[in-house]
Amino acid sequence: MLAGGQTTTPAPKPAAARPAAAANPMPRTPDGKPDFSGIWQAMNTAAWDIQDHSSSLASFLGVPPGRGVVEGNEIPYKPAALEQKKKNFAQRQTEDPAFAKCLLPGVPRATYMPYPFEIIQNPAMIGVRYAFARAVRTIDLSGRSRDWLKGWPDFWMGDSRGKWEGDTLVVDVAKLDERSWFDHAGNFHSEALHVVERYSPIDRDHIQYEATIEDPNVFTRPWKM
Repeated sequence: MLAGGQTTTPAPKPAAARPAAAANPMPRTPDGKPDFSGIWQAMNTAAWDIQDHSSSLASFLGVPPGRGVVEGNEIPYKPAALEQKKKNFAQRQTEDPAFAKCLLPGVPRATYMPYPFEIIQNPAMIGVRYAFARAVRTIDLSGRSRDWLKGWPDFWMGDSRGKWEGDTLVVDVAKLDERSWFDHAGNFHSEALHVVERYSPIDRDHIQYEATIEDPNVFTRPWKM
């Protein structure tokens, strides 16, 4: 979940429940869509490990243990890919593209990096500016039918196409550079990665974020954060 001030706290239920969506609704644009414009941040430890993790991972960086964001806490790696993930983990202090090399984090990791990001929205396009590595992406809402870019190299932040399903923004992302990781624990993908993101408003200060991951080169089936 993303939290904003229009800034995420996927945490245990607070003692005093936050206002219900009906009492604190997400603003809307002139065309009636939820207005996600503002500053947001995911307040969790998924950037270090998208699965449940103890202090064994966190000790070097001083990050506390945390709950994972993977549905069922299981990533369905193919056997050879699982071995590569273990190698990545062993070399994470020097090989993590984001934390060790300060390269662009890719999608979906950019969303749950421990830094804020800004959403700028209009009817035809959504722009997202991330504090980490000054990453930028645009989400095309035009609905124009076009092929995925061919003959171009893959992009660190991918090629994003968005559409509305009711109040949920659904973003189809492909053409992602295979060098990015999902987290500091070495979870990775290939150039075949396809991500479908879902941004659903809870209230004016919270967005429910989901990402479905598909990569037949690395995983045996699609899985979800």
